[in-house]
Amino acid sequence: MSTDTKVQCRSAVERYSDALVGLSRSIHAEPELAFAEYRSADKVAELMGREGFKVERGTSGLDTALTATYGSGELVVGLCAEYDALPEVGHACGHNIIAASSVGAALALREVADRLGITVKLFGTPAEEAGGGKVLMLERGAFDDVSMAMMVHPAPHETCACSSLAITDLEVAYTGRASHAAAAPHLGVNAADALTVAQVSIGLLRQHLEHGQMVHGIVTHGGAAPNIVPARTAGLFYLRAENMDSLSHLDERIRRCFEAGAVATGCAHEITQVSPNYAELAPDPWLALAYRAAVTELGREPLSPAEEANRQTGSTDMGNITHALPAIHPTIAIDCGSSVNHQPEFAAACASPSADKAVLDGALALAWTAVAAASDDAQRARLLADTADRVNSRVAVPATAGGFEA
Repeated sequence: MSTDTKVQCRSAVERYSDALVGLSRSIHAEPELAFAEYRSADKVAELMGREGFKVERGTSGLDTALTATYGSGELVVGLCAEYDALPEVGHACGHNIIAASSVGAALALREVADRLGITVKLFGTPAEEAGGGKVLMLERGAFDDVSMAMMVHPAPHETCACSSLAITDLEVAYTGRASHAAAAPHLGVNAADALTVAQVSIGLLRQHLEHGQMVHGIVTHGGAAPNIVPARTAGLFYLRAENMDSLSHLDERIRRCFEAGAVATGCAHEITQVSPNYAELAPDPWLALAYRAAVTELGREPLSPAEEANRQTGSTDMGNITHALPAIHPTIAIDCGSSVNHQPEFAAACASPSADKAVLDGALALAWTAVAAASDDAQRARLLADTADRVNSRVAVPATAGGFEA
């Protein structure tokens, strides 16, 4: 890898440091939920447009998705910028850092695009927390010509080839019959009881779950008033597993628990999958090693591969990308005390000096990883061959696991 090329990337990140940190802080200050990230998408698009990228809004038919492209090289480097937030706790998963670091990597690679023979594509990918924006974009062809895809996610720890769990989400709704809870309870069909039976069934099932499987859910509607026998209730459940096969088995068993609630009470029930499935991460080994070399050179200390393997993780729609093409989803550590993602304390840490440093280090590490791949003849040939195979064969992307990096 050319030292000059790496220096150019570093210089670009340093030159844009104020803009990148400003972007991260601005997105953090105005959290927006899945598929409603209009201000965040505007901020990313406006910056990329000012810097000479060709910006396409509404990519894949999604209002808050975008693609910003620079260069014409045959090796297409994709960078994923997430920017959706969580209900109530805002950017408690640090997607503001993800967006800004991917933007920074794109700007750095713009400086060397012609020299490396690459095309740089920044993807604004909405609805990671719920909705599966990347899955929809993947299925609709946005990544068809991409040779490698990357992003970096803030976390309490530093990893290069972290794992994740496959996930799906199921909403169950029960319909019974309302009645006066005191005067005529015998005339009612209690939908709240149906949901309770389902929850008890799931609780008992937990003893028999396979390794890596887990279920968690909330009641989204429990009734209208205590003196009315509830005629309608609903709950939303996340199902996770180590891989898609295990997730499929779990899905069947949880659906039977939902059915038990209906059978026991006489209610009707309806099950809806809210988001597309998210697959478990399958990071590209070579790209992960290249990223490890980059962050280590920057003075960071990632966990060892053995430590990574034992680290409990959440789920992400980037998993689907890693199954479709060479891709990585490393994590970058920020100072967050004892908090973890999806807590208010972590949200606060994502707008801190440590988070600002993660934006800049993450941007440079991603850029250096792309430089390493583009400069290595064997890896460049591998990535281009993989892209050609996908384009020529039009292999269908596997249907994979639920809208949540939760």
